[in-house]
Amino acid sequence: MSLCKDCLVTARHEGTPAGGFQQIGGIDTYVSLPPAGTEYAKDKAVLFLTDVFGPRALHAQLLADDYARAGYQVYVPDYLNNDPVTEEMRATPGFDIMTDWGPRHTQAHTQPILDKVIDALRSERGIKTFGCTGYCFGGRYGVDLALSNTVASSVIAHPGLVTLDDFIALRKVSAAKFMIVSCEDDFSFGLELQAQVDEALNGWPNYERKFWKGCRHGFAVRADPKDDVARTAKEEAFGATVEWFKKTL
Repeated sequence: MSLCKDCLVTARHEGTPAGGFQQIGGIDTYVSLPPAGTEYAKDKAVLFLTDVFGPRALHAQLLADDYARAGYQVYVPDYLNNDPVTEEMRATPGFDIMTDWGPRHTQAHTQPILDKVIDALRSERGIKTFGCTGYCFGGRYGVDLALSNTVASSVIAHPGLVTLDDFIALRKVSAAKFMIVSCEDDFSFGLELQAQVDEALNGWPNYERKFWKGCRHGFAVRADPKDDVARTAKEEAFGATVEWFKKTL
């Protein structure tokens, strides 16, 4: 058995980002391309939809770079409009993300930013086929892009701000291939909702869900490297996502 280059790429937990920011459709976007000399489809791209910490967070940039190393051009739009959740916010007594930050980042605020980037990638860079991977907050938009059939393939990890009705609608209107990365301890996508989604999408050939026991919300992008279970799960979730894109893009 021979090993392809994708078999040798693993998710990293520390390092120096390889990509950089560019203006795409007037939006700051972290761009990471496959290493020089790597052959990749110039008309396909992965949209990396970040958690609330945004595209300037090291964990987001490194993971985007990992997808680039696996052979995809990756675009991480700043759909938070340079207004991520910061450590200072989190340290503020009484800070409530849903009331103090969330109202500035509804779908009405965020989706138009994504649309600008997607339109520019199509018109200026010749992208015809999109995949997306959305983490936490980004999971909401991974669902939305699949609902609108903007993407051919979507992977969402421990998604936030989603409901069972979203997934029922997905089965009715979406042609996208759709995978969920889930875990045992998740306040936003708990075990009960996971089971309900499985039931709603049972038999839909476009759907698959992966599950990691012993992991908490955020593990697929922000795993503690000192936690052996979480570190391994992040690496496995990355590998499963790459395999999904290989099959569906």
